[in-house]
Amino acid sequence: MKPHRLCMTHHLVLSYDLHKKMEIYRPHKAYPVELAQFHSADYVEFLHRITPDTQHLFRQELTKYNLGEDCPVFENLFEFCQIYAGGTIDAARRLNNQLCDIAINWAGGLHHAKKCEASGFCYINDLVLGILELLKYHARVLYIDIDVHHGDGVEEAFYFTDRYNLTKYFILVTYPDVKVMTVSFHKFGDLFFPGTGDVKEIGEREGKFYAINVPLKDGIDDTSFTRLFKTIISKVVETYAPGAIVLQCGADSLAGDRLGCFNLSIDGHAECVRFVKKFNLPLLVTGGGGYTKENVARCWTVETGILLDTELPNARLDTFKLSLARANQHGLSCEIYGLYDIDPTTFLRMVCNLPDDVLPFSLIEQENLNSKSYLSTIKMQVLENLRSIQHAPSVQMQEFIILWLLIAVIYEFQVPPDFYIPEFDEDEQNPDERMDQHTQDKQIQRDDEFYEGDNDNDHMDVG
Repeated sequence: MKPHRLCMTHHLVLSYDLHKKMEIYRPHKAYPVELAQFHSADYVEFLHRITPDTQHLFRQELTKYNLGEDCPVFENLFEFCQIYAGGTIDAARRLNNQLCDIAINWAGGLHHAKKCEASGFCYINDLVLGILELLKYHARVLYIDIDVHHGDGVEEAFYFTDRYNLTKYFILVTYPDVKVMTVSFHKFGDLFFPGTGDVKEIGEREGKFYAINVPLKDGIDDTSFTRLFKTIISKVVETYAPGAIVLQCGADSLAGDRLGCFNLSIDGHAECVRFVKKFNLPLLVTGGGGYTKENVARCWTVETGILLDTELPNARLDTFKLSLARANQHGLSCEIYGLYDIDPTTFLRMVCNLPDDVLPFSLIEQENLNSKSYLSTIKMQVLENLRSIQHAPSVQMQEFIILWLLIAVIYEFQVPPDFYIPEFDEDEQNPDERMDQHTQDKQIQRDDEFYEGDNDNDHMDVG
């Protein structure tokens, strides 16, 4: 989960010129009050306070909040959480404001975090926060997870209810048609982390049948996975009629992952993204797991291209090296992505050991333990559960939105300053007036990030 893989993805996206086809934003750092929309206030406060130098003073709290082995305390932990969570929240807000149709945050997707504790190197559950944001404008939000691990934190957040309760304003307002459905495709059994996600886990009480789990065995391949995925997701969308979709694209389901056990190629993984995109619904895409960093970067770059309707050629290592060389010359590193600072030379040396073809990789000969009869049984159980849900009626959200805003006013809810999408007009900018850093960060791209035109100070020939 180290941000090296995000740096590699970032530079590979640049080398394929994909950044020219989309708007790129630096997210705001999520405020504690925003994180507390889902997480308990005491847990958020503890994450804000704990440091590697002081953790020995909080042994009891470390146990209470499950910080330690799988969730270590490291420098700038809370800032790390603020950045990736802020990215997902901002992505949801841009979708809500119809400023984009698809929003991507590859740094997000930390699906194991619980309301009051960390889990599986997930501290803040940005996915739940993004879903809560989308629910302000969309009556039904569908969550899809293709990480090799069960999306337990997101499922748990909505497991006992399919409804959105505005309880934090001291009154209870329940909307019977405002729902969340979670669908997770994952490895299950053999004590595989996190140990949840059986097909029988379907939600409870008001949330019954709104949790869908597709438990799989080792070695599942592209054909089996994509066929099952398309069948189930098609029926889910038909039955549930979501207004928006959140897609977690954990890349540890790829073949050869250090912690995974599936045998998916990048094409197979990406086919799921292509299929979901075809529904033409507001789509929030995040990263997730992935522990063979070269394959993670390849996968998310290919999927960025798919979301942009751009097919990528295979052999572009020279361009990739050139992009990294420019980053090295300008002294750029992961710092520009808002995460950790990595020495550019080390980064360049690490990445340039890629094979000649940057994107393809070889599948590992691995037995597929998912028999046709097993997959058929799982499919039939899932489809049978879906029949228990009535076809979703159309819902008018205008009344819900107005009431939500009214409640915020009544209780003097302090909306964080980044809640509204800022409007920036270069024509109205006074050229003699210097902008502060915060205002500059709200522009689409940094002046020093893409090295083109007048900003290309190195004047390197791409020949």
